[in-house]
Amino acid sequence: MPKKYTSFKEIDQDLKILKLQQEIERENMKLSFNTAKSSLYPTNLLGGVGGVLQKLIMSLVARKVMKKFH
Repeated sequence: MPKKYTSFKEIDQDLKILKLQQEIERENMKLSFNTAKSSLYPTNLLGGVGGVLQKLIMSLVARKVMKKFH
């Protein structure tokens, strides 16, 4: 059921509310886009450079330990 307005002031108030809601949704979309974009960077996909280096070092240490036991 459509809302019935009794004054232009009510119409203006609802238009302001709708405009603010639209701006909020636009900013939320921008934030979601930027979050998705940054999560697709190669360093984030590989667990970060620190994560890659840590895995590499751990595998080298594990190989050295295994060689000492053989």
